[in-house]
Amino acid sequence: MDADEQAILSYLEGYGDQWVNAKEICRRAGGKRRFSDDPAWARPVLVRMKELRLVEADMAGRYRIPPAHESEAPANPEAGEEAGEDISGEPDELD
Repeated sequence: MDADEQAILSYLEGYGDQWVNAKEICRRAGGKRRFSDDPAWARPVLVRMKELRLVEADMAGRYRIPPAHESEAPANPEAGEEAGEDISGEPDELD
């Protein structure tokens, strides 16, 4: 990941799951000087990041970091307890 991608990701992390306009990303992620030198500097980077699925875009040209998927978490975190397994990670107490 190059410096431009890192700058954009760190900027978008501050917005959580909110959508941010591409022009706003160009203006704020790279600083004033970067924006004055090339007002659209982030657009090709955003397209590349979208292809790599680092960000997602909507039809209005806004971007955000994709939210965490539900499938990454176990479907039933208490399933191990029902089977009699200790899933707490703590050692059993010996009385």
